[in-house]
Amino acid sequence: SQAAWCELPSRVLLVLTSQRGVQMYESDGSTMVFWHALHVPEHPAAHSVFARGIAAAGGRFVCVGTSSGAVLVFDIPPKGTNVTLNEVLEQHRDPITDIAAEQGQAPDGAGDLVTADDSGTLCLWSTGEEFTLLGKIPGSGCTCSSVRLWNGIVAAGYGNGQIRLWEAGSGRIRAQVSAHARWIYALDLAPLTGKLLSGAEDSFVHVWQLSRDPDTDGIEIRHCHAECVTDTQVCGARFCDPAGDTFAVTGYDLSEIICY
Repeated sequence: SQAAWCELPSRVLLVLTSQRGVQMYESDGSTMVFWHALHVPEHPAAHSVFARGIAAAGGRFVCVGTSSGAVLVFDIPPKGTNVTLNEVLEQHRDPITDIAAEQGQAPDGAGDLVTADDSGTLCLWSTGEEFTLLGKIPGSGCTCSSVRLWNGIVAAGYGNGQIRLWEAGSGRIRAQVSAHARWIYALDLAPLTGKLLSGAEDSFVHVWQLSRDPDTDGIEIRHCHAECVTDTQVCGARFCDPAGDTFAVTGYDLSEIICY
């Protein structure tokens, strides 16, 4: 269901999630480092079991979300296959949709990890030997499909097409934009510049600029560019470089990756 490179100071792992569990490979995919199977109940309920949401955090951890709402925190050794399940974060009641780690410089007191779920609830965490819950932003019943964290700003995309910006320290909402006409499927952030990329079912990809007002410390969002991918429900969008000068998108039933 998802694939991501997790960059840790000591190594880079390719992490895959599926209905069966979590797989971790060396970055070139040559060797499987670790496999974690998900527990499937004897009498399956109406809801499927899956893993979704991947992020490297705290310098040595990889966090993976599950359909039960639990977040699995794996401790990754500098080399070798001795990966261990360090702890399980259980604050969500709904399936995890996305996890993001701080990509810039977090202000004092701000969390450096955010987890999102199907109800729109966001949890802000401080990573370390033990992960500490700093705050919870309650959902409004609309799925938070994608989330990013940059310089203490939480950028969240929702199923109703909105993008909302929150303070990672206080959990206060600072901006809300009706960005798309349909479900947002992808957000990405360029860590060097604070550019935000959003892609949705309405065939549009938008580039935004996030910034902080130095006088008021307020969070600002400015629209920079829109691109229509004709007759395509965009389901994936990513920047190709840390400055956000290029990006790539793809869509449902599309065997191509389109680069801009």
